[in-house]
Amino acid sequence: MTLNNRLEALFPSADEIPAVFRPGPAIEQRDYLVNGELRLWDGPLAPVRSPVCLKKESGYESVILGSTPLLDAQTAMTALDAAVQAYDRGQGAWPTMRVVERIRHVEAFLKRMRQQREAVVKLLMWEIGKNLKDSEKEFDRTCDYIVDTINALKELDRRSSRFELEQDTLGQIRRVPLGVTLCMGPYNYPLNETFTTLIPALIMGNTVVFKPAKFGVLLIRPLLEAFRDSFPAGVINIIYGSGRETVSALMASGKIDVFAFIGTNKAASDLKKLHPKPHRLRAALGLDAKNPGIVLPDVDLDNAVSEAVTGSLSFNGQRCTALKILFVHENVVDAFLDKFQSKLAQLKPGMPWEAGVALTPLPEPGKTDFLTGLVADAVSKGAKVVNAGGGQVCETFFYPALLYPVTSDMRVYHEEQFGPVVPVVVYRDLETVINYVLESDFGQQLSIFGNNSAQVGRLVDAFANQVGRININAQCQRGPDSFPFNGRKNSAEGTLSVDDALRVFSIRTLVATKFQESNKELVSDIIRHRESSFLTTDYIF
Repeated sequence: MTLNNRLEALFPSADEIPAVFRPGPAIEQRDYLVNGELRLWDGPLAPVRSPVCLKKESGYESVILGSTPLLDAQTAMTALDAAVQAYDRGQGAWPTMRVVERIRHVEAFLKRMRQQREAVVKLLMWEIGKNLKDSEKEFDRTCDYIVDTINALKELDRRSSRFELEQDTLGQIRRVPLGVTLCMGPYNYPLNETFTTLIPALIMGNTVVFKPAKFGVLLIRPLLEAFRDSFPAGVINIIYGSGRETVSALMASGKIDVFAFIGTNKAASDLKKLHPKPHRLRAALGLDAKNPGIVLPDVDLDNAVSEAVTGSLSFNGQRCTALKILFVHENVVDAFLDKFQSKLAQLKPGMPWEAGVALTPLPEPGKTDFLTGLVADAVSKGAKVVNAGGGQVCETFFYPALLYPVTSDMRVYHEEQFGPVVPVVVYRDLETVINYVLESDFGQQLSIFGNNSAQVGRLVDAFANQVGRININAQCQRGPDSFPFNGRKNSAEGTLSVDDALRVFSIRTLVATKFQESNKELVSDIIRHRESSFLTTDYIF
């Protein structure tokens, strides 16, 4: 079957979908979580459309999965008020609760969450087009992340359970919450990336207002009851609607203490500017990236191609950690392109539930037009689509386009495509790639592919102060979650590994006294009679 025929047969009719994967009746969601209650919204709703289209006699028709509440600013503020009240200027039950008790609440949530695996995985596939294997992996990895966060907090608390004596001063240092947190995640990892900020924020004692991503909204619905039942009222509040309407009001109130956001640097900047007291706002941001892959002349080409294909096209390139531009040395560029095309042709396009599928429809409205525009711009300025069928569109599906040679006057050289367009730049000397990274507005990660130790070593030193992670002979990636995940320039603010996230959403507080008998006796009495949640030598097992 030719590629054209494969794309024409890409979308199924309703009866061709296996029964186990059919989405079921449309979900009209009117409930949202505020102050421990699932409240009903009687206002307008936002339709949730799947990137999966159904084949009809008259053509293709997008699947309507359901609808979610379009809350207004006033309703969103009720969620913020609940979080503010639950925090109660740091005096609330949640921020003053013993660490071991907060852990029990998170563990109770995790138990309830695991029961919703099938429902969440199915919605991941249908809402954002993520294939079955990756949807299951996202859910399971999120559960693992919660377990790792719990274990990391236990270890952190164990280290804080002892007193320190320095220069005749006795002190105990513990990490305490920062306040009310606004959490917003991305549509490409609407569960995992969101929970890498949401769970640390909660477990450290902050109260939270959580707004799901613009796509991947319905998949939070199966977890609403678990959130409601696992945490005290007001600790976690979940709102929906237009960010321009709701989030702008929250930020402008000045009552947000921590802003956890994964999205574009422009959106983050615009929202931070709304806060009337920016010096009091702690931010944890994962933003844009234009991660380059650099292929040196002395290289294991098969490995470089394999990593570059996966790095640039996993989940259709819709990852902040994707390889967004490839610099290939002139001595190996022809062989690289041949091998890349061959590897690309083996990627299976299809529906998310199909076995072995690697390329799926795109969830963002207008995305295929945007990508087509990037390709057209590059072609008009001298690039060619070198792979067969590259850039072909069928409804919400865009077949990957391998562009070569890409030059600095093309949009795709600078803009983050966040999709299946792979620009290849040919270079002769290392200064070309060094200057690209130094001049870039982004600094998340990059990959170096090569076997020449002198060249690799030189590039490592050149880039160590430019990006958050340098990958050698491997694609860019987030994991393992114990490693720091950050960025420089316009790519991030703060660090989000398991351990680092606990620190991002907390601050160290010290209780100190002069080392003398009366003070030692006083502190001992407080500990012995358990008269403080802060001053304690309890050891969490």
